[in-house]
Parts: sequence; C-alpha cells; structure tokens
Amino acid sequence: MKPLNRTTISTNTRPVKILQFGNGNFLRGFTDYMIEEANDKGVFDGSIQVVQVHSPIADPKMIAQDCLFHVLIRGLKNGKQVDEAKLITCVSDICNPNEDYKAYLDLAKNPDLRFVISNTTESGIQFDPSDIDPSKVPDSFPAKVAALLYLRFLHFKGDPSKGFVFIPCELIENNGGTLKACIDQYATLWKLPNSFTDWLYNACTFCNTLVDRIVPGFPKDSIQEIQGRIGFEDQLAVMAEPFHFWAIEAPDHVKEEYPLDQAGLDVKFVSDLTPFRTRKVRILNGGHTSMVPFAYLSGIRTVREAVEDPVIGKFMREVIFDEIIPTLDMPQEELEKFANDVLERFANPFIHHELISIALNSISKFKVRVLPSLLEYQKKNKTWPPLLVKSLAALLVFYKGEVNGEFIPLKDDPAILEFFKEAWKLPTTEASVHKILSEDTYWGLDLSQQEGLSALVSKEAAALFNS
Repeated sequence: MKPLNRTTISTNTRPVKILQFGNGNFLRGFTDYMIEEANDKGVFDGSIQVVQVHSPIADPKMIAQDCLFHVLIRGLKNGKQVDEAKLITCVSDICNPNEDYKAYLDLAKNPDLRFVISNTTESGIQFDPSDIDPSKVPDSFPAKVAALLYLRFLHFKGDPSKGFVFIPCELIENNGGTLKACIDQYATLWKLPNSFTDWLYNACTFCNTLVDRIVPGFPKDSIQEIQGRIGFEDQLAVMAEPFHFWAIEAPDHVKEEYPLDQAGLDVKFVSDLTPFRTRKVRILNGGHTSMVPFAYLSGIRTVREAVEDPVIGKFMREVIFDEIIPTLDMPQEELEKFANDVLERFANPFIHHELISIALNSISKFKVRVLPSLLEYQKKNKTWPPLLVKSLAALLVFYKGEVNGEFIPLKDDPAILEFFKEAWKLPTTEASVHKILSEDTYWGLDLSQQEGLSALVSKEAAALFNS
C-alpha cells in the first residue's frame, strides 16, 4: 500500500488564503472538505495554512503526509446509503507557535491571506489577562490572533485591504463578536496604538456562525478495509456524515469573496442566525433530548435502534412534526426538510451513538432544548402537547436512577442527582412529580404552577412505572 504524500499524489498549487486555527476532526471533516469542494467546482481558488494551538508541536502525521488526508462521507442521504472517500489537498502546511513563534508571526506578511477560520473549543475564545507580553507566545487563542494582527497592521502600514474576515466555528453564541471583543481587550492591555484598533474595527470583518455536522473522526474499526479501497496508507482519514450546514452571519462582500454556497454546499449567508439556531436546538437537539429517556426506559440503548423501533421511531417523528415544528416561526417546508434530514442522520448505520452519552446533563438540556416547545405549544393551542408531556414524565422517571431493577448510570451535577433521589422517596408519584416540577432553579419557572401540567406528568409517570 502506498504512503500518502505529495510525492505519491499530484496536487495543484494554490495561494494561501485561509489561516485555520485548529486541526481537529471537525475542521478537517467540515471546513477543509468544503474548501476542497469549492476549489474543485471552480468557485474558490485557495489553500489553507493550519495553525495548531492545543499541543506543543505540529502534528507529526500531518507533516509525514504533507497535510493530505481523506474525508470519508458515510451515512444516509435521500434514503440511500453513502460511502465515499474524498482526498483533501487544500491544506498546504501546518505550524505551531510553540515551536517557532517568529515563523507563526511571519504568516501575517502573506498578502494573499484573507480568511481566519477556527475551532478552538467552546472555551477557546476567552480573554486571559495573564497574556501580558505579545513578544512571547501567548497562551490564549485570541491573544495569538491579536499578536498576528498587529504585525500584519504594521507590515502593511494599516492598509485597509489587508484586514481579515474571521469565520469562527466555535459552538458559542456570538462567536465572531466575542473573538473581536477579546482582541480589542488585548489591544488595550498591550497599549497598542488607537490606529490599530481603528484598523481592527474598520478593515476586519467578524462573522457569527452556526455549524452542524457529525464528524466521528478516525474510523479505527474499519480503517484496513478503507485503506485497501483508497489504495493509500492514511493515518489521518476522518469520517463525517453526509449532512452539513453552515450559516454565516455576514455582510454581502463575504458572500462574494467566500462563495461556498455556489459549490452545491449547504452554506447560507444570513443577516440573522437566530432562527437557524432555534431550528437546530429545538428540532435536532430537542428531538434527541425528548426521545432519550423514553427510549432508554423502553430498553433501547442507541439512537439508531430508537429510530428503527416502531414505537419509539413513531414517537420521535410525531414529537418533531406534530409538537415541535408547529411552535417554530420559519417556513414550514424548510422546517420539514430539516426534520427529515435529522431523522435520516439519527438512522446513520455507520455511527454508534449511545443514548446514555446523550443523556449527560439532561435536566439542563431539557430546559433549553425541549421545555420552550412544550410551553409554546400550550400557549398556542391552550392544551398541553401529549408526547412532550410524556417525554417530561420519562425524564423524571429516568432520573430515579433505575428501571426494572437495573441501575441507570446517570451523569449530572451531584446536587441534582441527590435532589431526585430524595424526591422519589416521597410516598406517592404525584408528590414526587410536584416536588420536582416546583424546583424553578432547574426549569426557569415553577412548573407545578402551570395549570394541569403536574397531573398529566404524574399520570404519564405512573404509566411508565406500570409498563
């Protein structure tokens, strides 16, 4: 089997237009895949310089393979099984500031650089006041960016055309705005001139984004078969589902300069991310969270089993289409398409997704993902949605910590687990449910005061205990 590098593969040379902070599975299976597609379709012509930020050295595997790797698209699309391998050639190089800080800063002098993409985890975009000296390698990601930006500002003498477009992928709200605020804080901390701050605000564009794709990563269980099929020894192959979605809140010029939507990719440039975030949280995340306790109590242990089960699968579809979608203020056709995509994603035969792993911190998840749909349905229809009520009841029973004598390995705040343990010691199901629903710190309001809800939840909980 051939090694994978640029002596065994012929590749195009393209200008380095993208600086990518992070080299994890998600960016390789999401962003790098999309750039490769855009290059192939002729709507973009650029390569990526990766900056590794969460390790002391640049990834030796990336260096050995000359930054080449395959993205394995595996799953269901439009009812058909997909199992394809795409070679990614658009990553031109990788560096690590911890190994050579000067070489990292010198990247700022590249006149072709235009975009900065990142995925440094949810805690990556934070201001660290201990990063006081930009002449040394800063600890935080925003400080590393601030140091690079300042050198670029100096090198190009404040040329407004040399600003960057930031498209962060971290899973926090207002990710672009938060990154901008952190860089501004470093400008103040380091006493950089006001002219730099003006350039930061006027020459650079910070986009808020929403990303969605499941990228399980290296397929260790099937890598031998895959390598035999692609004909290369690839130690960086990354598996991703067919579904992908990228919403970018940006001015018109970003869509013109970064036209990934013209490559047949599900990329949307929008003026407001809110409806797309709500859609994802309520349908995708809410669908997961509302299904898990009921499915687990029914003896099911994986998402795919749940979708394929005649009872749980029907429950999930009806929850989404009959009780969640009617509460959302977006075009019905868009919502239904997204929901069908979600159900297809849940049924992916290549992903083994344990329900118990999704159940982590289910109380806070239910509050954010499911409770708004339940309350909005009641507000619109003057009646409680029966399946979401059943879901709430299943959650409370699930948090009792055992089903049919079997221990449930719950993972949540110890205080929450202790509260449920004590609540379920009360003499009746009605008393236990009333106590739990009245704990407004868990739900954001006293649910026991919602007319008729406690009685309905108690009835469903009792039925679950007797099933």
